[in-house]
Amino acid sequence: MQGLSALLLLAAAIPTSNAAVTWTATPFNPAAVPLAVRSPYLSAWLPQGSGAALNAGWPNFWTGTILGWAGFINVDGTSYNFLGVPSVPSTTFTKAVQTDLTITSTQSTFSMTAGPVDLTVQFLSPIEPGDLVNLSLPFSYVALTAVPNDGKSHSVQLYTDISGEWLSADDSMTINWTTTTTGNVITHISQLENQTLFGDINNRMQQGASYYSVLNTPGTTYQVGQDIVVRAQFINHSTLTNTSDTNFRGISDDWPVFAFAHDLGNISSLSEPVVISIGFARDPAVEYITAGGAVQHRSSYFWSRYATIDDAIATFLGDYSNAVMRAKAFDTKVLTDSSQSSMPINYHSIVLLSIRQAFGGIEITISKDSNGSYNTSDVTAFLKEISSSGYISTVDNIFSAWPLFLYTNPLIGKALLLPLLEYQAAGLYSNKWACHDLGPQYPKATGYPNGNDTDMPVEESGNMLIMTLSYTQWSNDTSLIHSYYNLLNQWAQYLQANTLAPSLQLDSDAIAGPLANQTNLAIKGIIGIKAMSEMSFTNGDNTAGSSYNTTAYQYVEKWQSLAMAPGGLHLTLAYGNDSSWGLTYNMYADKLLNTNIIPESVYNLQTSWYKEKSGDLQWGIPLDTRHSYTFTGLLRSRRTLQLEANRHTAGWEIWTAATVTDTSLQTAMVNMVNTYASGQQNNEPFGDWYDTTDGDTECSSSVCFKARPVVGAHLALLTLSPSNISTGPSSNTSGPGSGGNNGSGGGNSTTPASKSSSASPIQAARWLLGFTAATCFAALSSA
Repeated sequence: MQGLSALLLLAAAIPTSNAAVTWTATPFNPAAVPLAVRSPYLSAWLPQGSGAALNAGWPNFWTGTILGWAGFINVDGTSYNFLGVPSVPSTTFTKAVQTDLTITSTQSTFSMTAGPVDLTVQFLSPIEPGDLVNLSLPFSYVALTAVPNDGKSHSVQLYTDISGEWLSADDSMTINWTTTTTGNVITHISQLENQTLFGDINNRMQQGASYYSVLNTPGTTYQVGQDIVVRAQFINHSTLTNTSDTNFRGISDDWPVFAFAHDLGNISSLSEPVVISIGFARDPAVEYITAGGAVQHRSSYFWSRYATIDDAIATFLGDYSNAVMRAKAFDTKVLTDSSQSSMPINYHSIVLLSIRQAFGGIEITISKDSNGSYNTSDVTAFLKEISSSGYISTVDNIFSAWPLFLYTNPLIGKALLLPLLEYQAAGLYSNKWACHDLGPQYPKATGYPNGNDTDMPVEESGNMLIMTLSYTQWSNDTSLIHSYYNLLNQWAQYLQANTLAPSLQLDSDAIAGPLANQTNLAIKGIIGIKAMSEMSFTNGDNTAGSSYNTTAYQYVEKWQSLAMAPGGLHLTLAYGNDSSWGLTYNMYADKLLNTNIIPESVYNLQTSWYKEKSGDLQWGIPLDTRHSYTFTGLLRSRRTLQLEANRHTAGWEIWTAATVTDTSLQTAMVNMVNTYASGQQNNEPFGDWYDTTDGDTECSSSVCFKARPVVGAHLALLTLSPSNISTGPSSNTSGPGSGGNNGSGGGNSTTPASKSSSASPIQAARWLLGFTAATCFAALSSA
């Protein structure tokens, strides 16, 4: 089509920078650059959509509040600012000039020029899916290297500091601090004076401490004090005083900062990196309700290896060179997979920008035994619904991010499913369908004893069944099916009675409000029933397997007749509303599971319709044809958001692209998301809900769809690539806690819908990170 061809040409011509940008960027300049992104509470970004350099604005927390982080380099007595926008009276300094920005899955690297010296500032947030200790460490690196650019020798000193803004968005809060010199590490520790266990206010944790650390090498000095005093000390003297202000006070009361300086001496070649770690840690991390209603305090997994936080920091800093090598291997694997010939052009750019953000929304935890030792066989993970509500372990958010976990390590997906399965199998949830989340405020997973969570019965039941089967297929681990078969069967029975013609209810796009007879929601439930058929066979319940299989195929046939618009041109948004239509992204689950219950003719039909509707659209195909959506009190604390037509969800665009049968359309759809990601229309961390008319992230005074872990959805195409798919379960291997006491036993008499490939992504992850199969599974296995 003429419009589609024009769009492909436009996407191919997208520049890597706009007129305001004077540096090169690879793959492009995003709206916000991830700096230190490791957890819901360590999430630092550079807002630079309008073309701001590293030293043209302050880093922000994902909410948009400032995180004071300043950096200077002194060269032969001349001071240059390279990080943040500090004002230091009675001093003289100039701005370093940014020349390059390179972003990978794990790193954001800035190249700067400070007169006769070039400075590289590398922000590394490690992602190591095969090592749960390293993956759960809430620390990031920043590494600084300098090299003369004129062939001469120069005296160079480096400086960085952070402020108390890393602890709270409320600048009036009183903080205290200490500086430790344990072993060969210097650490600035700062915390709120008054702490609240599991307290989350305005998305900032009221418990725990910030840790800013360096190796105590010759030439390293430190200082704690008022910002303008400490910074002036370095600018004027190129060193710090090794002293600490003892006047604990409010964050904005003479702005205490925690600083380090490093004298590199006279350098004539590339310096060794100055490595700094930044982190925010707390213990315990999550409150979780267990069988019988007892509340359990769970710790971050990394505590299973380290006796103290000092041990963790010392190991983290000492491991930097190895961490860089592992990060480069991970980055290379992701780039190779997302750039292969079968992938749309520019797809790799979306994937690279999504991975840190998605992993930054989860935390991996373990429990303690009665003797106080950590139980590494009891591994659970929790996801925060960042920006849109603050719920803990929202099922449809996990479902959205699911492709990321399948691709990187399915056992992380299992750890996310386990607390949901355990909670409901224990009888702590009164409804017959799957719950929406584990609690209204992260990190309190205390559930809903009255079953009064947000009602998404078909949505979440279908999600849980689809995720459980896909985990089994990708991991060859049937323990979830065996352990929770009765619960899974309960949800399938609910779907059997309710999914063909869903009542007035919400789906994952809850902001659009409830709608009856949703075509896209109905097919999710039908695929869920088919998934239960496969799981029943796996559990030895062949009668149920055959019955569910028959139901699924009968329902698909009826669904087509109910959802088809007159003339057979497209599927409707809702039965009977013939002029309506939308992205039927849930059909991706049929591809993912290889269940093949949707006829190819339906995929072809929708492909043709999307091609017609794509026209000359630049930012994406609208999610559906509804107008003036209202965000009502039915969801998310009675927040209200008025939406116009043409709203769009990036993850669902990618999922829909994964289902189309025309490669040119798939490429066009991916490029529309890439246009948004690189379009610099805002300064927000990768938003997943935006306006297709102007590419702007959707926000109101109370909610903004940004920085959410749901961008893991963007890896959907990687889960359909033959090189990344395994062949289905062949043995009953246990992963994290195969708990549950409601399984009906039975053998693996029938393999679930299988995939035709020789290598699984979990095998790839083990190879990539240097772990044997036994080591990787042992980290997440139960006795």
